[in-house]
Amino acid sequence: MERESTPLKKQIPGTRNQKSVDGSRLTVDRFFPGLSSDIRQTSFDKLGTRDQIPERLPHWLIKHGPQGPNFRWVGEILAGFGLSTVCQSALCPNLGECFSRGTATFMILGTRCTRRCGFCAIEEGEFLLLQEDEPERLALAARELGLRYVVVTSVTRDDLPDGGASQFAATVRAVKNMLPRAWVEVLTPDFRGSIDALTVVLREKPHVFAHNLETVPRLYPLVRPGADYERSLYGLREAKRLNGAVLTKSGLILGLGERRGEIVRVMEDLRGAGCDVLTLGQYLRPSKEQLPVARFLPPEEFAGLEAVARRMGFRAVSAGPFVRSSYRAGELLCGILSKS
Repeated sequence: MERESTPLKKQIPGTRNQKSVDGSRLTVDRFFPGLSSDIRQTSFDKLGTRDQIPERLPHWLIKHGPQGPNFRWVGEILAGFGLSTVCQSALCPNLGECFSRGTATFMILGTRCTRRCGFCAIEEGEFLLLQEDEPERLALAARELGLRYVVVTSVTRDDLPDGGASQFAATVRAVKNMLPRAWVEVLTPDFRGSIDALTVVLREKPHVFAHNLETVPRLYPLVRPGADYERSLYGLREAKRLNGAVLTKSGLILGLGERRGEIVRVMEDLRGAGCDVLTLGQYLRPSKEQLPVARFLPPEEFAGLEAVARRMGFRAVSAGPFVRSSYRAGELLCGILSKS
C-alpha cells in the first residue's frame, strides 16, 4: 500500500515560537481557519470556513464558546503533531468544551471522506496517501496531553483495500505501547462489511469498539446513502463475536425525522447484537449544505429514552442534546473498564 511520511518533530509544541510539522509558524488561526474573535455564545459558533446555518435554537441548546488556556494548548499540540480531530472537521458544538477540558477525538486517514452523509460536515475531495508515522505522532500527542482515555476515529475510506483497518490497528498498537495504562476506543466506519478488516482492528484488542448506526432504517437513504443499516448492525455483532471482551458501542443522532417507536426498535436491535454502550444526541445542522433539523428534542425526552435504554440492559447510556459518540467517553466508561 502506498504511503507517505510526515517528518516527526521531536520538540513538543506549546510556546509562542513553536512551529508545526511542516515548519510553518503555528497559530490557533491556522488550526481553526475562520475562527472569529467575537465568538457567538451559541452551539453554532463559527468553527470552520463555511457559513453556519442561522436556525433559531431553543434555550437548552445555548452553549458557551471556547474558553480557558487549555483550548489554545490542545490546539497547538494537535497542530504541532500534524493531527486532525473530528471535533474540528465535523464542526462539533462541543469543541470548545472538550478542548478546554484537555481532550480531543483524533481522526486518522485524512480529512476527506468517500461518502457524503446528509448530516455530516466532513467534506469529500482528494484523498491523502496513508502517513506511515501518523500512529506514532498520535500516540506522542496523547502522551503530551496526558490522556488516560484515547478515542480514535476516521473518515470513511472506501478507496483503500482494507478501508483503513491496518491504520487503525497500527494506531491502537502505538497508543498502547506509548501509554500502557490508557484505555483506547476506536470509532470505525463499516469497512463495507469486511470481517477481515474488523479482525485486523480487533486483533490489537482496543478496549472499546464503536460504530454508529446514526439513524433509523427508514431514513438511511436520506441520511446515510452510502451505508446499510443491517451491515452496520452486523459489524457490531461480529465485533463482539471476534472479541468477547471488547465493549461495543453505538450512537444515534436524533431530530432528523425519526419516530419514537423507531428509536426504541433500533435500541432493541443493538441490544440483540450485544451492544454494551449507547449514546443519543441532538442533530445540529453544521451548515447549509447538510440536512435541516426536523425537530429539537427537549432534555426530558432524552432522559426518557435513556431510562428505556437502561431498562433494556445497556451497560452504559449517555443521552442529551449535546451528547456525541465521543463526548466525555472516558467519564462514561472508565468505571466499567476498571472493573473488567
